[in-house]
Amino acid sequence: MGGYQHRLLTFIKRAEQASQAAKGRAVRAEGLTTAQYNVLLVLNHSPGITSSELARRCFVTAQTMSSVLTRLLDRDLVARTPHGRHPAVLEITVTATGHQLLTRADKRVTAVEAALTAALTPVEQEHLRDLLTRCTAATENTDPNPPTSTNAGG
Repeated sequence: MGGYQHRLLTFIKRAEQASQAAKGRAVRAEGLTTAQYNVLLVLNHSPGITSSELARRCFVTAQTMSSVLTRLLDRDLVARTPHGRHPAVLEITVTATGHQLLTRADKRVTAVEAALTAALTPVEQEHLRDLLTRCTAATENTDPNPPTSTNAGG
């Protein structure tokens, strides 16, 4: 049995760290953090969603989302406006300035992804997506504390 470096989770973690580090470098060149970029990207595709929905889609806590949004609001990259029918609900949208910054940052991230996909054939890319989707599903359904077996014979 090989060491930890041969475990599948180790390979997945290394790939995740390397890809996220490259993405971080790309968006930092435009003055964004990865979290800020992710928020702008999600909002660009789903304008008007609430902070709690945004947190879910970005895989962060509500507290983290609040902090990220505060920074984006301070920079006039996003805006909060009352919902048309539910004034207590604040919708979040990307501002014109935010769109410009997102466009520049996304070009950089797209270049990182292009380098990654260039290392794989289209069939391999699809296969990798499928494998990662299956890995995600398998780990989401795994109990980290399986019952211990007891030997009742004796």
